[in-house]
Amino acid sequence: MQIDMRTIGSAGGIYSDPSMSVPQRATRLLVDVLAAIHGALVDQAGGDGALIDLGRSGKELNDFFDAHVSVKVLGTTTVETTRTNEASSSGEVSLALNSGLTSASVGASIRTGGADKSVAGEKRAVSGQEIYRVNFGNVGIAIRALVKTLPRQRLWLLIDEWSEIPLDIQPYLADLIRRALLPTRGATVKIAAIEQRSRFLIPDRAIGNIGLELGADVATAINLDDHMVFENDETAAVAFFQALVLKHVQAALEAEGMAAPTSVEQLLSDGFTQVNAFSEVVRACEGVPRDAINILSHAGQKANNTTISVGDVRTAAQQWYQATKDGAVGAHDQAKQLLTWIIDVVIKERQAKAFLLQSGTKDELIDYLYDERVLHVLRNGMSAKDEPGKRFNVYGIDYGCYVDLINTAKAPRGVLDLGVDKADFSVTVPHTDLRAIRRCVLKLEDFYAQQKSVQAP
Repeated sequence: MQIDMRTIGSAGGIYSDPSMSVPQRATRLLVDVLAAIHGALVDQAGGDGALIDLGRSGKELNDFFDAHVSVKVLGTTTVETTRTNEASSSGEVSLALNSGLTSASVGASIRTGGADKSVAGEKRAVSGQEIYRVNFGNVGIAIRALVKTLPRQRLWLLIDEWSEIPLDIQPYLADLIRRALLPTRGATVKIAAIEQRSRFLIPDRAIGNIGLELGADVATAINLDDHMVFENDETAAVAFFQALVLKHVQAALEAEGMAAPTSVEQLLSDGFTQVNAFSEVVRACEGVPRDAINILSHAGQKANNTTISVGDVRTAAQQWYQATKDGAVGAHDQAKQLLTWIIDVVIKERQAKAFLLQSGTKDELIDYLYDERVLHVLRNGMSAKDEPGKRFNVYGIDYGCYVDLINTAKAPRGVLDLGVDKADFSVTVPHTDLRAIRRCVLKLEDFYAQQKSVQAP
């Protein structure tokens, strides 16, 4: 089953509410995720072609639902007891005297009656705040029992859009996975996350680590950037986007009852002036599929009834950047200033399109530009020759930022400035050449020093 974290709760609401403590927000997240898992399992048990047999799994599904949440009230509890006693009695005495000529009689009768009634009542008044609690042990026991009733005793859980969870509560969800799911035989968890926007662990020697330790508890199976970013592997990236675009074109044309290309070769022949035009699309999208689709859409409109050329792709990339990313960056004054500074330092001075930033660097402005897809991570864990012992991430500036400079004297000549000879620039930089990087380490402290000097009276 797949859980899309964009649809769980409200990231802009309770999960990010500053008036609530981190444990409270994290617990609500855990409750919502477990409820989503339960709901997905129930959905697979209903309708035609059901994958889960309720006859076997019904009780375990109910136990799992009961185990994933309990409520505790923080506050005062008042008990009011009321008791009512009612008693009643009645009595009647009668005397009769009869006399006649021949006889006389006397009669008497006594009647008594009574009733007692007692009524007791108790009223419980509770005032306080309800706090959700998740018992990882109970959840784990319920999941293990449930998995045994599933087909082939297997449970696959795919968690998508992990980075949509606020950073400060991500480790708590990771801890639930570590304690309740990973020990379950037959359960497999896959997480799709952006490395720079993910936090899986809170180290704590006092109470033990909270979350997942990468490499020890879980391992990274695949890095999509290795297959989607042009500079990492041109052949793999082009092949990925060719297959992606072909499927989109086939689905769109077949829905309209039109003939669709049956192969990549036919797609390139019918839609592009040359193979390089499609390669330029892969470069322009910087490994982001939705950017590739939108750039192609703009390029197709510009080409009109003709095939798409390299010039069409460059113009489309520029239009897409200006229509979507430039406005978002322009709304953040400091981020815009940093981007302008990076363009001046990296593109205009060094004639490159990428730079190195030390691994582990946490900077709000860099993160903002990354989230807006203006900066892209091309590769992780590179080393710089003149800074031994340090690791750097390779960041690329969005294609739309520098496309205007391609036909000028300041045109980027490659990805990275190796600092040896301008002839050493290359679009695809081999791993051995990356070790010789000298001049492309971005010093954020220079930018902030410049900002302070400008603001100083």
